[in-house]
Amino acid sequence: MPKHKIYTMSFASVYPHYVAKAEKKGRTKAEVDEIIRWLTGYSQEEVEEQLEKKTDFETFFVEAPEMNASRTLIKGVICGIRVEDIEEPIMQEIRYLDKLVDELAKGKAMEKILRK
Repeated sequence: MPKHKIYTMSFASVYPHYVAKAEKKGRTKAEVDEIIRWLTGYSQEEVEEQLEKKTDFETFFVEAPEMNASRTLIKGVICGIRVEDIEEPIMQEIRYLDKLVDELAKGKAMEKILRK
């Protein structure tokens, strides 16, 4: 079975959409970056490096330094699918990120988004 198209898309091509979605609702690029760092364990410099290299989504998540153990607390629907029910691990990681950015854009407090 061929890989889903999102796997081969560069993280850098989608990142501006995450930022735009957040900024349109009065949130900041810094908050988007904080979510990405919290989820993946990348430092800010490493995130920027991945953007510059135009790393694809699959590689971005496979090479993530340390996926946050609390990410399993992320529940809800994104793109009509419950994130906790997604069986393919990389797709679930991508959808976790989508869900976190969605929560940010909906005005949720960072403390709650980062499951503190």
